[in-house]
Amino acid sequence: MRRAMHMILTVTLNTSIDKLYLMESIHPETVMRVKEVHNTAGGKGLNVSRVAAKLQEPVTAMGFVGGFNGQYLESLISSPLVRCAFTHVQGETRSCINCWDLSNGRSTEYLEPGQPVTQEDIDRFLTDFSACLPEADVVTISGSVPRGVPEDFYCELIRRSRAAGIPVLVDTSGSRLIASVKEKPLFIKPNEDEIAQLTGHSVSGREEAVKALTGLHRDGIPYVVLSMGEEGALLSCDRGVFHGKPPRITPRNTVGCGDSMVAGFAVGFARRLPIEETFRMALAVSAANALSLFTGDFDPADYDRLYPEIQIEKIG
Repeated sequence: MRRAMHMILTVTLNTSIDKLYLMESIHPETVMRVKEVHNTAGGKGLNVSRVAAKLQEPVTAMGFVGGFNGQYLESLISSPLVRCAFTHVQGETRSCINCWDLSNGRSTEYLEPGQPVTQEDIDRFLTDFSACLPEADVVTISGSVPRGVPEDFYCELIRRSRAAGIPVLVDTSGSRLIASVKEKPLFIKPNEDEIAQLTGHSVSGREEAVKALTGLHRDGIPYVVLSMGEEGALLSCDRGVFHGKPPRITPRNTVGCGDSMVAGFAVGFARRLPIEETFRMALAVSAANALSLFTGDFDPADYDRLYPEIQIEKIG
C-alpha cells in the first residue's frame, strides 16, 4: 500500500459509540455477563474513515456529535490520518450495541435512533461542509440521519459537492437513496431490496441484477455496485459490467464489510486508479474486514494477501 496526498471527506450525520459485547453465549431473559467490551467511533461513514486511513489516505470526518458521548467518540479516533471536523450539537451522541455470541458466531444489534438536531445545527453543518469541500478529492455520504434532518438532505450535499467539482459516493437506503439517485452521484451501492425500490421490480439471479445495474448506470449513475456477500460484487460503469470475487475465506465478522468496500472505491477514485484496480482494492479490503472481529477494521497483511487473489471478470 502507498501514501498519496489526497483527501477523502466522509459524512456521518448519525454518529454513534459502537459497543461490541463479546459473550460466551446469549440466553434471552436471563442475566448475562459480558466477557469483553470494545468501543469504537461508529456510524457507517466513520467505518469508511478508518478503512481509508488504513489504506494510507488522509480523511476529514464530518457529522454531528454532542454531549459526553460526542467527546468520547472524538477521543476514539486515534489515526493521525483522520482529522475530526464534526459539528457540535446539544443532544447526546447515541450508542449502538452489538452482542456477539462466541458459541455460534451470531450477533444481535441494538441501534439507538439518535437525538434530534435543530435547524440551526443543520445550517452550521452546511457552513462547515462548504468550508471543508475545497480540500476534498472525494466525498462519501453514509448511513442514516438523526431526527430533524430532512430525508432529502443528502441531495443538498450532492449539489454543493457537484458545484465544487467534487465527486460523491452515496451509501444509504430508503427514501434517502431514492432522493439521492435523482441528483446523480458518482457511485451508489444498493442491495437487492434497494434495487427493487429504485427500478420498480425485484431482482433474481445474476442476469436480472446485471440488467438492473446497467439500467441505473444508463440513467446517469457512473458507478453502480451490488454486493453479493461471499460471491463478491457486480459493478456497472462506462467500461462495462464486471464481476469481482474474493477467494473463499472463513469470516469472523461481516459487519462493516460494505463500508470497507465504499472506502476502497473512495481511495481508488481519489488516486484516479483504473476502475479494475479500484474494484480489486474495494473487494480485497472488504474481505479483509470480514477476517477482523472489529467493524471498519482490517489487518494490512490480510489485505496484501487477498489483493492478488481477487478475480475480476468482464461479463458485459
